[in-house]
Amino acid sequence: MSKAFFLPILFVVLNTAAQVKIDKSATTISTRFAPPVGFERKAFESNSFAYYLRRLPLKSWNSNVLYFDGRTKNTPNVYVSVVDLGIGKRDLHQCADAVMRLRAEYLYAQRRLDEIHFNFVADGKPRFFKNYAKGDYSYPKFWKYMEYIFISANTRSLHDELKPITMSKMQIGDVFIQKGIPFGHAVIVVDMAENPTTGQKVYLLAQSYMPAQEIQLLVNPQNNSLSPWYELKNETITTPEWTFEPANLRRFAGN
Repeated sequence: MSKAFFLPILFVVLNTAAQVKIDKSATTISTRFAPPVGFERKAFESNSFAYYLRRLPLKSWNSNVLYFDGRTKNTPNVYVSVVDLGIGKRDLHQCADAVMRLRAEYLYAQRRLDEIHFNFVADGKPRFFKNYAKGDYSYPKFWKYMEYIFISANTRSLHDELKPITMSKMQIGDVFIQKGIPFGHAVIVVDMAENPTTGQKVYLLAQSYMPAQEIQLLVNPQNNSLSPWYELKNETITTPEWTFEPANLRRFAGN
Protein backbone atom coordinates (compact mmCIF):
# COMPACT_ATOMS: atom_id res chain seq x y z
CA MET A 1 0.00 0.00 0.00
CA SER A 2 1.41 3.34 -0.99
CA LYS A 3 1.89 6.04 1.57
CA ALA A 4 0.50 9.53 1.31
CA PHE A 5 2.87 12.38 1.98
CA PHE A 6 1.69 15.81 3.04
CA LEU A 7 3.97 18.79 2.56
CA PRO A 8 3.45 21.75 4.88
CA ILE A 9 2.63 25.04 3.18
CA LEU A 10 5.02 27.72 4.35
CA PHE A 11 3.58 31.21 4.46
CA VAL A 12 5.22 34.54 5.05
CA VAL A 13 3.12 37.60 5.87
CA LEU A 14 4.50 40.78 4.33
CA ASN A 15 2.54 43.00 6.67
CA THR A 16 0.45 41.95 9.64
CA ALA A 17 -2.11 44.70 9.05
CA ALA A 18 -3.01 43.54 5.56
CA GLN A 19 -2.27 39.82 5.93
CA VAL A 20 -0.81 39.59 2.44
CA LYS A 21 0.38 35.99 2.42
CA ILE A 22 3.03 34.29 0.33
CA ASP A 23 3.41 30.55 -0.04
CA LYS A 24 7.20 30.28 -0.12
CA SER A 25 7.11 26.74 -1.47
CA ALA A 26 4.94 27.61 -4.49
CA THR A 27 6.50 27.91 -7.93
CA THR A 28 4.15 30.16 -9.92
CA ILE A 29 2.86 33.70 -9.48
CA SER A 30 -0.73 32.69 -8.79
CA THR A 31 0.17 29.98 -6.27
CA ARG A 32 2.87 31.92 -4.43
CA PHE A 33 1.04 35.23 -4.03
CA ALA A 34 -2.40 35.20 -2.44
CA PRO A 35 -4.67 38.17 -3.18
CA PRO A 36 -5.09 40.64 -0.33
CA VAL A 37 -7.78 39.81 2.21
CA GLY A 38 -11.22 40.35 0.64
CA PHE A 39 -9.96 40.07 -2.95
CA GLU A 40 -10.45 37.23 -5.42
CA ARG A 41 -8.89 36.21 -8.70
CA LYS A 42 -11.06 35.95 -11.81
CA ALA A 43 -10.77 32.68 -13.74
CA PHE A 44 -9.46 32.73 -17.32
CA GLU A 45 -9.44 30.29 -20.21
CA SER A 46 -6.29 28.16 -20.28
CA ASN A 47 -5.35 29.51 -23.73
CA SER A 48 -5.43 33.17 -22.66
CA PHE A 49 -2.49 35.52 -22.13
CA ALA A 50 -3.74 36.21 -18.59
CA TYR A 51 -3.67 32.51 -17.72
CA TYR A 52 -0.13 32.22 -19.08
CA LEU A 53 1.21 35.23 -17.17
CA ARG A 54 -0.19 34.43 -13.75
CA ARG A 55 1.32 30.95 -14.06
CA LEU A 56 4.82 32.10 -14.92
CA PRO A 57 7.39 29.87 -13.18
CA LEU A 58 9.27 31.39 -10.26
CA LYS A 59 12.71 30.68 -8.87
CA SER A 60 12.94 29.53 -5.26
CA TRP A 61 12.03 31.97 -2.51
CA ASN A 62 14.74 34.54 -1.70
CA SER A 63 16.49 34.03 -5.06
CA ASN A 64 18.35 37.05 -6.38
CA VAL A 65 17.90 38.48 -9.86
CA LEU A 66 20.85 37.67 -12.09
CA TYR A 67 22.27 39.94 -14.77
CA PHE A 68 23.18 38.51 -18.18
CA ASP A 69 26.82 38.12 -17.08
CA GLY A 70 25.98 36.22 -13.90
CA ARG A 71 26.30 39.12 -11.47
CA THR A 72 23.63 39.52 -8.80
CA LYS A 73 21.09 42.33 -8.50
CA ASN A 74 20.95 42.36 -4.73
CA THR A 75 18.20 44.94 -4.23
CA PRO A 76 15.39 43.39 -2.15
CA ASN A 77 13.65 46.77 -2.03
CA VAL A 78 12.95 46.38 -5.77
CA TYR A 79 11.62 42.85 -6.25
CA VAL A 80 9.95 40.09 -4.27
CA SER A 81 10.41 37.13 -6.63
CA VAL A 82 12.26 36.16 -9.80
CA VAL A 83 10.70 34.61 -12.90
CA ASP A 84 12.44 31.35 -13.79
CA LEU A 85 13.18 31.99 -17.47
CA GLY A 86 16.63 32.16 -19.04
CA ILE A 87 17.74 35.45 -20.57
CA GLY A 88 20.76 34.48 -22.65
CA LYS A 89 24.36 35.65 -22.28
CA ARG A 90 24.13 39.01 -24.07
CA ASP A 91 23.16 42.45 -22.75
CA LEU A 92 19.86 42.44 -24.66
CA HIS A 93 17.01 41.27 -22.41
CA GLN A 94 16.13 44.66 -20.89
CA CYS A 95 12.78 46.30 -20.13
CA ALA A 96 10.77 46.38 -23.37
CA ASP A 97 12.58 43.23 -24.47
CA ALA A 98 11.17 41.29 -21.51
CA VAL A 99 7.65 42.47 -22.31
CA MET A 100 7.99 41.44 -25.96
CA ARG A 101 9.56 38.16 -24.90
CA LEU A 102 6.64 37.25 -22.61
CA ARG A 103 4.12 38.02 -25.34
CA ALA A 104 6.12 36.00 -27.86
CA GLU A 105 6.62 33.07 -25.47
CA TYR A 106 2.86 32.91 -24.94
CA LEU A 107 2.11 32.97 -28.67
CA TYR A 108 4.85 30.40 -29.31
CA ALA A 109 3.39 28.07 -26.66
CA GLN A 110 -0.03 28.44 -28.31
CA ARG A 111 1.53 27.77 -31.75
CA ARG A 112 0.11 31.08 -32.97
CA LEU A 113 3.29 31.61 -34.93
CA ASP A 114 1.76 33.97 -37.50
CA GLU A 115 1.12 36.47 -34.69
CA ILE A 116 4.71 36.66 -33.47
CA HIS A 117 6.04 39.93 -34.85
CA PHE A 118 7.46 43.18 -33.52
CA ASN A 119 8.32 46.48 -35.15
CA PHE A 120 11.87 47.76 -35.63
CA VAL A 121 12.54 51.23 -34.29
CA ALA A 122 14.41 52.25 -37.48
CA ASP A 123 11.49 51.96 -39.89
CA GLY A 124 8.47 51.06 -37.77
CA LYS A 125 7.87 47.91 -39.82
CA PRO A 126 7.18 44.45 -38.35
CA ARG A 127 9.59 41.54 -38.50
CA PHE A 128 7.74 38.21 -38.44
CA PHE A 129 9.03 35.10 -36.73
CA LYS A 130 7.82 32.83 -39.52
CA ASN A 131 9.75 34.82 -42.12
CA TYR A 132 12.87 34.71 -39.95
CA ALA A 133 12.52 31.01 -39.11
CA LYS A 134 12.27 29.82 -42.72
CA GLY A 135 10.56 26.63 -41.61
CA ASP A 136 12.65 26.02 -38.48
CA TYR A 137 10.22 26.60 -35.61
CA SER A 138 12.40 25.05 -32.90
CA TYR A 139 12.88 26.90 -29.62
CA PRO A 140 16.58 27.66 -30.33
CA LYS A 141 15.50 29.35 -33.57
CA PHE A 142 12.76 31.20 -31.69
CA TRP A 143 15.32 32.52 -29.20
CA LYS A 144 17.62 33.68 -32.00
CA TYR A 145 14.66 35.57 -33.44
CA MET A 146 13.98 37.19 -30.07
CA GLU A 147 17.57 38.39 -29.77
CA TYR A 148 17.28 39.73 -33.33
CA ILE A 149 14.24 41.68 -32.14
CA PHE A 150 15.91 42.84 -28.90
CA ILE A 151 18.72 44.42 -30.92
CA SER A 152 16.48 46.55 -33.15
CA ALA A 153 13.30 47.19 -31.13
CA ASN A 154 12.90 49.17 -27.92
CA THR A 155 10.41 51.04 -25.75
CA ARG A 156 9.80 53.56 -28.53
CA SER A 157 8.87 50.99 -31.16
CA LEU A 158 6.88 48.86 -28.72
CA HIS A 159 4.99 51.88 -27.39
CA ASP A 160 3.85 52.80 -30.89
CA GLU A 161 2.85 49.20 -31.59
CA LEU A 162 0.52 48.96 -28.58
CA LYS A 163 -2.88 50.63 -28.25
CA PRO A 164 -3.77 52.98 -25.37
CA ILE A 165 -6.07 51.70 -22.63
CA THR A 166 -7.75 53.57 -19.77
CA MET A 167 -6.95 52.48 -16.22
CA SER A 168 -10.55 51.40 -15.63
CA LYS A 169 -10.19 48.86 -18.47
CA MET A 170 -6.91 47.36 -17.25
CA GLN A 171 -6.38 43.65 -17.92
CA ILE A 172 -3.62 41.17 -17.19
CA GLY A 173 -1.05 41.54 -19.97
CA ASP A 174 -1.39 45.32 -20.25
CA VAL A 175 1.81 47.35 -20.20
CA PHE A 176 2.87 50.61 -18.59
CA ILE A 177 5.36 52.04 -21.07
CA GLN A 178 7.18 55.33 -21.64
CA LYS A 179 9.30 56.00 -24.71
CA GLY A 180 11.69 58.49 -23.18
CA ILE A 181 14.84 59.95 -24.70
CA PRO A 182 17.40 58.46 -24.44
CA PHE A 183 15.74 55.78 -22.31
CA GLY A 184 12.20 54.72 -21.56
CA HIS A 185 10.85 51.90 -19.46
CA ALA A 186 8.12 49.27 -19.50
CA VAL A 187 6.51 47.01 -16.90
CA ILE A 188 3.78 44.43 -17.47
CA VAL A 189 0.67 43.53 -15.46
CA VAL A 190 1.04 39.82 -14.64
CA ASP A 191 -1.93 39.27 -12.32
CA MET A 192 -5.04 40.98 -10.97
CA ALA A 193 -7.65 40.43 -8.27
CA GLU A 194 -10.93 42.14 -7.37
CA ASN A 195 -12.93 42.78 -4.23
CA PRO A 196 -16.40 41.44 -5.13
CA THR A 197 -18.08 43.71 -2.59
CA THR A 198 -16.48 47.03 -3.47
CA GLY A 199 -15.33 46.38 -7.05
CA GLN A 200 -11.85 47.61 -6.16
CA LYS A 201 -9.03 45.94 -8.12
CA VAL A 202 -5.37 45.26 -7.42
CA TYR A 203 -2.58 44.11 -9.73
CA LEU A 204 0.97 42.74 -9.81
CA LEU A 205 3.78 44.15 -11.96
CA ALA A 206 6.88 42.55 -13.46
CA GLN A 207 9.89 44.03 -15.24
CA SER A 208 13.39 43.59 -16.54
CA TYR A 209 15.79 46.54 -16.50
CA MET A 210 19.28 47.66 -17.50
CA PRO A 211 21.69 46.01 -17.89
CA ALA A 212 19.93 42.87 -19.17
CA GLN A 213 18.52 40.89 -16.25
CA GLU A 214 15.99 38.28 -15.23
CA ILE A 215 12.33 39.23 -15.03
CA GLN A 216 11.31 40.20 -11.51
CA LEU A 217 8.05 40.73 -9.65
CA LEU A 218 8.06 44.24 -8.19
CA VAL A 219 7.37 45.35 -4.64
CA ASN A 220 5.00 48.26 -4.05
CA PRO A 221 7.21 50.99 -2.54
CA GLN A 222 4.24 53.24 -1.77
CA ASN A 223 2.09 50.77 0.18
CA ASN A 224 3.92 48.23 2.33
CA SER A 225 0.66 46.84 3.71
CA LEU A 226 -0.50 45.91 0.18
CA SER A 227 2.85 45.03 -1.42
CA PRO A 228 3.54 43.41 -3.81
CA TRP A 229 0.02 44.24 -5.01
CA TYR A 230 -0.81 47.69 -6.39
CA GLU A 231 -4.22 49.30 -5.97
CA LEU A 232 -5.82 50.22 -9.29
CA LYS A 233 -6.33 53.98 -9.17
CA ASN A 234 -6.39 56.62 -11.87
CA GLU A 235 -3.26 58.31 -10.54
CA THR A 236 0.54 58.19 -10.72
CA ILE A 237 2.03 54.70 -10.40
CA THR A 238 5.30 54.67 -8.48
CA THR A 239 7.35 51.51 -8.95
CA PRO A 240 10.77 50.91 -7.34
CA GLU A 241 12.76 52.07 -10.38
CA TRP A 242 10.34 54.14 -12.47
CA THR A 243 7.25 56.32 -12.24
CA PHE A 244 4.36 55.99 -14.68
CA GLU A 245 1.17 57.90 -15.38
CA PRO A 246 -2.27 56.40 -16.20
CA ALA A 247 -1.85 57.59 -19.80
CA ASN A 248 1.13 55.22 -20.14
CA LEU A 249 -1.07 52.10 -20.04
CA ARG A 250 -1.21 50.22 -23.35
CA ARG A 251 -2.23 46.80 -24.72
CA PHE A 252 -1.18 44.17 -27.25
CA ALA A 253 -3.66 43.35 -30.01
CA GLY A 254 -5.48 40.04 -29.69
CA ASN A 255 -6.07 37.69 -26.75
